Amino acid sequence: MTKSALQIARAAYQPKLPKALTGAVVAKEGEPTQSVADQEEIKKLFPNTYGMPLIQFVEGEAKEFAPMNVGVILSGGQAPGGHNVISGLFDGIKKLNPANKLYGFILGPGGLVDHNYMELTADIIDEYRNTGGFDIIGSGRTKLEKEEQFEKGYEILKELGIKALVIIGGDDSNTNACVLAEYYAAKNYGVQVIGCPKTIDGDLKNDMIETSFGFDTACKTYSEVIGNIERDCNSARKYWHFIKLMGRSASHIALECALQTQPNICIISEEVEAKNMSLDDIVTYIAQVVADRAAAGNNFGTVLIPEGLIEFIPAMKRLIAELNDFLAANGEEFNSIKRSKQREYIISKLSEENAAIYASLPEGVARQLSLDRDPHGNVQVSLIETEKLLSEMVATKLAAWKEEGKFVGKFAAQHHFFGYEGRCAAPSNFDADYCYSLGYTASMLIANGKTGYMSSVRNTTAPAAEWIAGGVPITMMMNMERRHGEMKPVIQKALVKLDGAPFKAFAAVRDTWAKETAYVYPGPIQYFGPTEVCDQPTKTLQYEQAK
Repeated sequence: MTKSALQIARAAYQPKLPKALTGAVVAKEGEPTQSVADQEEIKKLFPNTYGMPLIQFVEGEAKEFAPMNVGVILSGGQAPGGHNVISGLFDGIKKLNPANKLYGFILGPGGLVDHNYMELTADIIDEYRNTGGFDIIGSGRTKLEKEEQFEKGYEILKELGIKALVIIGGDDSNTNACVLAEYYAAKNYGVQVIGCPKTIDGDLKNDMIETSFGFDTACKTYSEVIGNIERDCNSARKYWHFIKLMGRSASHIALECALQTQPNICIISEEVEAKNMSLDDIVTYIAQVVADRAAAGNNFGTVLIPEGLIEFIPAMKRLIAELNDFLAANGEEFNSIKRSKQREYIISKLSEENAAIYASLPEGVARQLSLDRDPHGNVQVSLIETEKLLSEMVATKLAAWKEEGKFVGKFAAQHHFFGYEGRCAAPSNFDADYCYSLGYTASMLIANGKTGYMSSVRNTTAPAAEWIAGGVPITMMMNMERRHGEMKPVIQKALVKLDGAPFKAFAAVRDTWAKETAYVYPGPIQYFGPTEVCDQPTKTLQYEQAK
């Protein structure tokens, strides 16, 4: 493999660990826990792993550990730092006993079920330290939720003598880890299951999980490019840039990037839903900012848009729900109608409110809503080019305002979607340290006989030596939600809190950013240099953890 100069230099970086993990540790148990909601239902579903105490690791006396084998799975979408979780886990189990072995299951949870694995040796691990991506063993989206999958997995775990399995994933993957831990505990199989919190979306967090890994690096990667666009925008002074950012269920990425780059506009999906805003409300808000800037001679600007915005607009949500039901029942008739007549056909069949909204949509978006379905027959909202939808509708509104004399400027738009560009970036120093600590903490949870826990590293706005390592029972984060028509136990998603410090900080200055050109240019992630440049956590964490 040909390596870049950065890869070669980065391989030598030694991630920092919390001081408590640098020697022998002992698990200090806290109070028993309960789930965030639906306590009775969750307790009934998880009798063996419910109510366990919080764990904090503190310095202890050295002791000997018998040899053991451990398995690891990367699950779901990629996030910067996954390789360092595996490196930390590997170093942790080797420190417990050099005879310990680590097995990686190939291409996600499916590798466990299909018995597709490889041993991860020191020479393999060393090739991947401090690198982005999940390519050491690959990832996948197979859900572990059926008994036959658990049993197939157990066959290979037993064959390889694996005592513990670490699942690195987001809220769904860690929900599966919790179900698997409960199943193996109920069967007395002697297999521990530990989770690690991953997702660039930043929606897996709570009091004990301050941030999910990869969020820091992804936001810094996107902010660099947003800053570059802002500088270009301020140089040419003739374009409005509409930038869609990853984050389907929550707007954490859009908010963090706004705090880092100070764009003219950033839409927060959770606020749109809370204020019951319509699509026209959002378009009018953007158009008014464009018109006000034009009146001051500024025919340019930047707009940040979260990927999942459409699903948070209450009226659009109702339209999509009616479309899903109608097309599921009348799909054949719809498909038999001439393409040029399909739009009128749908408008004639929808309720009055939804027909009016559908009719107001640009042709391309209306077609995406009515044609592109997923295997369950639902609209694939992630495919909707929200950035183009908004800019087209803003252009239409401004044209009408121009005729009325309410808009005196010019409006030309450019479109961008930043998604995959951030998922496999080389991890920032924060993520390199945080991920290594999460993996190392997982090894200590295993050594202390824990199962059904998620690796937890807190106090993350302090220097790494002061971080607090431990474990949180996964059942503590769960509630019951309707999924595919059934009530299921799932980890509660953390959405942007409108009364939280990060959003309040943004809301206090956005009107100024809208009028002025107050852009900030963060530049690329810095891996070497002064700590204030290289080791800063996200603005979100700094606001949330401000004492």
